[in-house]
Amino acid sequence: MLDYLIAGLAVGGQYALIAIGYTMVYGILRLINFAHGDVFMVAGIMMVYLAASLPVYIAMPLVFVLTVLLGFLIERVAYKPLRSAPRMSVMISAIGVSYLLQNFVLYITGGLSKQYPALPLLSERVKLFGIGDKAVVFVTPVIAIVLMVALMLLIKHTKIGMAMRAASRDFETARLMGININRVISITFIIGSALAAIGSMLYFTKFTGVQPTSGALPGLKAFVAAVFGGIGSIPGAVLGAFVIGIVENLAVAFDLAVYRDAFTFAILIIILAVKPTGLFGEKLTEKV
Repeated sequence: MLDYLIAGLAVGGQYALIAIGYTMVYGILRLINFAHGDVFMVAGIMMVYLAASLPVYIAMPLVFVLTVLLGFLIERVAYKPLRSAPRMSVMISAIGVSYLLQNFVLYITGGLSKQYPALPLLSERVKLFGIGDKAVVFVTPVIAIVLMVALMLLIKHTKIGMAMRAASRDFETARLMGININRVISITFIIGSALAAIGSMLYFTKFTGVQPTSGALPGLKAFVAAVFGGIGSIPGAVLGAFVIGIVENLAVAFDLAVYRDAFTFAILIIILAVKPTGLFGEKLTEKV
């Protein structure tokens, strides 16, 4: 049973790194960035092709930088021009970006699953607590928690973090007080994309097939984790991701693997029925 719990924490950590991106963007823009899971997938595809022609220790930081650049460009090209548009228009734009990324990768790969390269240290098999598996399984929960703590410190104790908190509370008032909203939003997308890049390295090291739709289900589950924990709350997103990862793997342990996705969404429904804003979500009052 311990091996399933550890595997659940590992999967949860991978979902958490994607979920943080969802919850940060929503916290400021009140936008569900449907393209975020596809940014995660594109990071995986970039690693496949770059590692084929460059040493892995060069490909890894290059993928990180290119994924951050991709997130920045998506925000500038697809979302910034719609800053004053109705929320539905921005949501449609996000869906359009998602399909654009998927079809671009489909064109490049021909729809074939690509084998993710072995990454130094992460792909090595180790034995811990009597369980033998890839090192990535054991380090992923630690990485997720460390990054969450670092991000919380940034938000609580830096100027840009203060600007993010102000923008999340009242977008227009923050703008009137001199906060550069465009800069805050761009940095939010950069942080989310950086975490998606790290998450892709951890996820595809364990699940090594990368294809155009590889970001769809992890992205959806990460979104569920963000809603579960209270979208807008970073600790809530991480906790929700760990819960979902553990539930999925316990379903496998009890020979209910075919229903593991159903369990994930059933838990979400139960939580939202009891607490509609999620575990750590705050009830926001909108002014008319």
